[in-house]
Amino acid sequence: VTTPVEECERRDPKGLYARARAGELKGLTGIDAPYETPEDPDLAFDTTGADINELVGRVIALLEERETARP
Repeated sequence: VTTPVEECERRDPKGLYARARAGELKGLTGIDAPYETPEDPDLAFDTTGADINELVGRVIALLEERETARP
């Protein structure tokens, strides 16, 4: 999932990003710990403004594709 840190902050129900920005929490990805983008992901998507049903459909399609590719 490649979602901008601003969107992660907006969705943060626990206030972790606010705590990290205030220096109360260390090691939060995107604030003081890097987000390491996978070099060759099987599936990647930005969830900003995305329809959850579409995203779930993409995951299911990949799993079904892999299942049919099994020997």
